[in-house]
Amino acid sequence: MVSPKLKALIGKGLFDRIPVSFSTFFFDQIKDGSTLFPAEADYYERLFTLIDALPAAEFDALFAPLRAIETKMGINEKTWPRRAFTLDQVDFLNRNPHYAEWRGEVAGLFSKLDPVLDDQTRRKGRPRLVLVVSPPELPVGPDRLWTKLGGRRVMLSSPLDPSAHFASILAEKARQPYDHWLIQAGREFNAAAGTVALDYEALAAYRQELMDEVRQIVEKEQVRGPRELGVRLRQIKPAANNDPIMAEFTRSVLLAGNGTLLINNTFVEWATVQAVRRARPSLLVASFGIRNKMKPFSSLLIYADQEKSSVIPTQGDMLGTYVDLEMFYLYIWQEFEKYAEYVRNTVFVFAAGGMDEVRVVAPPDFPAAEKMEPAALARQMRDWMQW
Repeated sequence: MVSPKLKALIGKGLFDRIPVSFSTFFFDQIKDGSTLFPAEADYYERLFTLIDALPAAEFDALFAPLRAIETKMGINEKTWPRRAFTLDQVDFLNRNPHYAEWRGEVAGLFSKLDPVLDDQTRRKGRPRLVLVVSPPELPVGPDRLWTKLGGRRVMLSSPLDPSAHFASILAEKARQPYDHWLIQAGREFNAAAGTVALDYEALAAYRQELMDEVRQIVEKEQVRGPRELGVRLRQIKPAANNDPIMAEFTRSVLLAGNGTLLINNTFVEWATVQAVRRARPSLLVASFGIRNKMKPFSSLLIYADQEKSSVIPTQGDMLGTYVDLEMFYLYIWQEFEKYAEYVRNTVFVFAAGGMDEVRVVAPPDFPAAEKMEPAALARQMRDWMQW
């Protein structure tokens, strides 16, 4: 169901005034409000309220270049029905010789609209905290970790025990729905009630259910390739869950097609990125583990249970995990930095079990000393969040 505010804007004809290639995409995004996080719904409401409030001359000037490109592309009521954004429309855009121009005009629209929305967000700014934890089995010391990140090294007076020293971080109850997240490969952390908790190991039964369903699709429906499989995957319903938002979020993360069903750390990284994009939490803890060595598989069998599809013994891959994580640290940090909610008010702490050093990327007023006790660092993190 569309939110009342957006429903009112649709009812007054706003989406009919906007160029169809722009309006249909967003109509598809907002039509099922039951699976939108509050941050997503808020963004869409602010975006279209801003557009609706534009004086007629500014409105026409803003969308005139996109209308011109649509004419060149051959977009009309026949080729592009309103209120429908399907793979046919995606194919139409991708195959059109003016696709690059179209993308440029859409980017130009957001270059004018997003700064206004970002200013609104910054005026409501508040402290935020991101804790990224790595397993103690990594084959390197802290001098070889977090090499792609800036920030500063903070020495610890004793080796870090993340589940003990950082327990108080996750003990705080979230003040708003979907504002605190714990995403982990194993079961290292416990979280307070109200925290969104996604655990790769705890999802084992659901992951197996999805893999079985995908295998049946591939075998019985004779899927011809990843593209056709992708269409069918989007038709798989999420598991029963009291929270339809999280049910759909978990399903989409696991069926993303980038190995989240098979690889614990890929699941943690991708779920984290999607949580940032969609929910904009003020606290997020991402805890990685040691991934297994990958076995040979085809592009379709990336959704298959490797224990059943290969007789090769399963082995932990410490070196591969280290290589992966060096990129994942950067991806996560960069994803947060894309959004106004996190710029200049977010403390990032990158830590690993058993090590006597952490990496802190934070605003200048975060008072981490050059050397401190792990418990003292945790207290400063809590103080930063004003708990």
